[in-house]
Formats: sequence, structure tokens, C-alpha cells
Amino acid sequence: MNWVQALSDYQMYLQIERGLSENSILNYALDIKSFQAFLSQIESEEGPLDCSRETVQKFIYETAKVMGPHTQARRIAGLRSFFDYLIFESYRKTNPTDLIETPKLGRKLPDVLSIKEIDLLMDAVDLGHPQGHRNRAILETLYGSGLRVSELTQLSLSNLFFKEEMIRVTGKGNKQRLVPMGTHSKKYLELYIYKVRNLQKINPAHQDIVFLNRNGSALTRQMIFTMIKRLANETSIQKQIGPHTFRHSFATHLLENGADLRTIQVLMGHESITTTEVYTHLDSLHLKKVMEQFHPRNLS
Repeated sequence: MNWVQALSDYQMYLQIERGLSENSILNYALDIKSFQAFLSQIESEEGPLDCSRETVQKFIYETAKVMGPHTQARRIAGLRSFFDYLIFESYRKTNPTDLIETPKLGRKLPDVLSIKEIDLLMDAVDLGHPQGHRNRAILETLYGSGLRVSELTQLSLSNLFFKEEMIRVTGKGNKQRLVPMGTHSKKYLELYIYKVRNLQKINPAHQDIVFLNRNGSALTRQMIFTMIKRLANETSIQKQIGPHTFRHSFATHLLENGADLRTIQVLMGHESITTTEVYTHLDSLHLKKVMEQFHPRNLS
């Protein structure tokens, strides 16, 4: 078995057996292709079935020279998953990444927008612009329901339930969850869908997609990122923000206002509560308020 065949079979496994998204499969494939390129560079003829631990270690060592610990960790995880698949299919008996240590990663949390900053960004959307109502509906949905940007770009009309004020979201691994729509999200989704979207010419392949570009096709993640960066510049918000910032702010604000972690976990579509605990970072002001309210020394 050569690398091309092994990678093709692995990608099929990730899609069918594990139900991963197209973006996740692409990232896994990039890790394997990077390793292939390294083998060509050192003129190694090792294949996927006889690749040694020493060769993998050399690859990781070279990666460490030019890339950060997060990239190294992802590369190791990608290779480990690939070789685990080969063992699962009885092509190999050992995994050459087993004794390779993953670099320790510090906990880096994204910036959280304050409620005032959320309002600034929302108000900065020009509703008189042809894409104004669409952009406002995008922001309201990202923040109001805590969607991932990939979930937003794939959102379909058939998964919007205005009467029940719920959204059916297809998340990682094609797992579905129901999340509340939110009053503001509902308002701007209805305005966009019934006053703007239904007047434009739509690509037949994207008839059921909610958010469309001016050509009637589905938006890309980059388009949404660019729109948010432009609004951040217009409002002079200095934080490093993107679509994911709204999701993080959604979770943080829920926690700050008394929501329990289990509920937030379900809303976010996290498999593990540990992910939610990391995600819902509390700022120092909120921690101070909690201390003042609940510490016994402050109750007298």
C-alpha cells in the first residue's frame, strides 16, 4: 500500500465511519501530506506500513523548528490517528507515534466581547446596505444561539422553526442539536428571509441555505470573518475577534448570568463538560462580584 492509497482510504474512513466534517478531514489529510513531503525531502522510501518511529520523530523535530507547539500537537495527533486507523484495519501492528510526547500547551482563551461591544457591533451594521439585514441576522444568530461559523454557513431554511423559536443545528460529526433562536435572532432572520432573500436570484444548488452571497450561493467562512473584522475596525474595537468570538461570548455571558455548565454544554454541542469548562472563561470583574457576593467574610 502506497501513501496515496492509504490516505484515500483513511479519508473515506473519516467521512463514513467517523462522520467528520469536510474541514476536519481536510486538516487530517494536510498533516499526512506534510509528512509525505518530509519523506520526499529526506529521500526516504518508507511507506505507510513500514514507517518507523525514528522517522516520525525527525519530522516532529523539524516541525518544531519552524512551527509553534499547537501546530506540533496537531501534527502528532493527526499522524497518531492515521496510524491507529492502519492498525484498526490490520495493516500495521504498531503505531510509530506511541512514544512521542505531545508538547505541553498553555490554555489560551480568545477575547470575550462585553455586552456593550456586542451592541456596538450590531449597531454598526448598515441596514440600508443591500447585505445589511443579512449581516445583522448573521451576527444575531452567532451570538444569540452560539453557533460555530461552519454551522452557520450550512444552516438551512428547513431547520429554522420560527413558531417554536428553535434552530436545528448540524454540528461536528454530523450530530444534531436544537438551540433556542432568541428574540433578536428571530426578528432579523425573518426580516432577512422574507424581505431580502426572497427577492434575490438564488443558485438552485443552494435553495435551502439560509445565508447567501450577492450571487445567490452559500457564504464562505472567510466572507463572514472579513465582515466581522471590518465592523471591528469601524467600531474601534481593539480585540482580536472573529466569528468564534461571538460563540465564546455567548457561553461566557450565559455563565455570568447564572446558567449552569451542563445546559451550556448542550447548547454548545460539546461532547465533554471539560471542553465547556475551558470555553466559558470568566473575566476578573465577574470573579470579583462572585467573591463579594458569596465569600463568608463579605456577608457580615
